[in-house]
Amino acid sequence: MILPVIDAPVHAYYGSSPSCWALNGVISARVVSEPEPLEVHQVAVDAYAVQHPGVPERRTIQSVALHLMTLCLVFERKADPREGSRLHARMAHRDIYTWLDPPSPNGHVTVADVAQAETPHELSAAVLAWGSDVWQAWGPHHDTVRRWVSQSLD
Repeated sequence: MILPVIDAPVHAYYGSSPSCWALNGVISARVVSEPEPLEVHQVAVDAYAVQHPGVPERRTIQSVALHLMTLCLVFERKADPREGSRLHARMAHRDIYTWLDPPSPNGHVTVADVAQAETPHELSAAVLAWGSDVWQAWGPHHDTVRRWVSQSLD
């Protein structure tokens, strides 16, 4: 889906357009307003972040690393996405992370697809599908991400 061109704020270091960032805000508001989607809020944050990694610099390197690690924990180790903030706190501030070249395509499901969900249940399912799709897209880096998870948590 091609989003309209708008003049609006963007994230400080994500590489997203104003319209995409605005749509992400709408989705975030929907996710946190209902109990069922709230449980997968972290997956939405992670998927969006790694689909919009920005340019190589300290903040983006750590951001992509942490968000990919959380996706790994959720989709491979069956971690509870509600634990995402706690997990990020345990994994942050490590000197082991390096820039990972984003895949192309960087997933096939986007925030625009998630926006099509109508009910809270559909929204939760769409967020999980988005997160899984993005995690799979980063397959060439899975071994690196798994190593970071082990070094950070095991």
